[in-house]
This record gives sequence, structure tokens and C-alpha cells, in this order.
Amino acid sequence: MTSKLPSPADLAQWPLHNAPTARLVFEALQAQLQAHGREFRAPPPEPTTCCGRGCNGCVWEGFLAAAQYWREEALLLLAA
Repeated sequence: MTSKLPSPADLAQWPLHNAPTARLVFEALQAQLQAHGREFRAPPPEPTTCCGRGCNGCVWEGFLAAAQYWREEALLLLAA
């Protein structure tokens, strides 16, 4: 049984609010890119230095912003 990949339009709408969702979006977009013969840089790495205190400017905020940018760029490449 083959699983159907989410469409780029669906992936553009998924909220990136945590690491598991970001990982799913990364994996799905990388599969879409590969299926279309497109090469693209690796997604941003997850932080390893979070102290867990909810700091203003937490490393997770930076990661999620980078994940959003990576997704936007991957979607542009798919649309090209």
C-alpha cells in the first residue's frame, strides 16, 4: 500500500508550532522535492540547547522561524 503525500497547498497551511509538526512537513516536502527531481538544502536542525524555562527569544522560536522560511523556499522550488 502506498501512502499519498500531502499536496504542497496542504503543507503550506500546516501550522509550524512544534518540532513533531515541523519534522512531518520537512519529510513530506523532501519527498515531494525528490519526486519532482529537485535538490534542496537540508532543513534547519532542531535546537539542542533549550533550557526549558520559556525564555524570551527561545531557541525553539528561532528554529520554528527557520522552519517556516525553509518551507516557503521549498514550496517556491516546487512551484517553479
